[in-house]
Amino acid sequence: MTRVLLIKTSSLGDVIHCLPAVSDMARATPALELDWLIEAPLAEIAGLHRAVSRVIPTRQRAWRTAPFAAETRREFGAMRAALARARYDRVIDAQGLIRTAVLSRFAPGPHCGYDVRSVREPPASFFYDRRFKVSVTLHAVERMRSLCAQALGYALPTELDYGMGIDWARPAWLPSGRYLVGLHATARQDKTWAEDAWIELARRAAGRGLALVLPWGDDAERARAERIAAAAPGAIAPPRLSFRELAALFAAADAVAGVDTGLTHLASAVGAPVVAIYTASWSEFNGVMGPAFVANLGGPGDPPRVDEVWETLKRAIQSGRRTGSWRPAPDEAPANLGGRRRFRPAGARAAARRG
Repeated sequence: MTRVLLIKTSSLGDVIHCLPAVSDMARATPALELDWLIEAPLAEIAGLHRAVSRVIPTRQRAWRTAPFAAETRREFGAMRAALARARYDRVIDAQGLIRTAVLSRFAPGPHCGYDVRSVREPPASFFYDRRFKVSVTLHAVERMRSLCAQALGYALPTELDYGMGIDWARPAWLPSGRYLVGLHATARQDKTWAEDAWIELARRAAGRGLALVLPWGDDAERARAERIAAAAPGAIAPPRLSFRELAALFAAADAVAGVDTGLTHLASAVGAPVVAIYTASWSEFNGVMGPAFVANLGGPGDPPRVDEVWETLKRAIQSGRRTGSWRPAPDEAPANLGGRRRFRPAGARAAARRG
């Protein structure tokens, strides 16, 4: 048996991007026993992967707001005890931050992570026993797959699989018939797509006999979902849904349209055809990728028009759902990134200071 601790605590999109690395490890490592250290609100996502043996919750974000509270001390102590329960064959910090590198030291075993030129926060690499070079220009999925493959010593497979097990039962609130999902909610206001655009998209979906389901996570998002639903017959503002319920909803949808948010990546991970809408960020490094149809539209200051999204959604619907292991299509000509990087490597920062 090979025991591995994976550290990828947040955020939702990053956690989903880490799932194919878990599938790789399970495929390449017989009798894998994999524990995952993750922020408590996202623990449900880690538990959806069939190869995850144990989910260890951390609440670093909450602890920072009340570092000396009794509840913080209790939860921190429980996390430390869980990490120290057994010696690991590998402790892999896929987050690459100082705070996660420090947490890794509570777990006994060889500590693995990105080298100083590959990691997001360079001092984090000094906490690792084994450091690996991974290009900062790779897509987030491929960065974590490469790190884990090097840490465990296996060849990176060509196939990619998110490894999620989803059970579907139609909820009582969802009327019979076909439906789309519209992921309109995001933590950043500049990443939203215009409300009028969602209303028009819902009306066009209704014209094709498709309801548009509009999930939400807080009161402001619920109010927006209800406004869109009120203006577009057939659109639905559902009750608040858990990650597991959302994953099942996505898996049975004809297609999903979503802004740059972790839930859009979750939709693709469970095999839904996805049209991703970018308004304030680039898709080259963190774009949606998955086994079914995927289209990443727009960019900073250049949101896609309703016509473009709708025409692409029709192609997505026609393509159908697909799950399981898949092989990404051969890369097209590299995009003109204009010097952009996921983050500037340590060597580049040092050279800039010298210059």
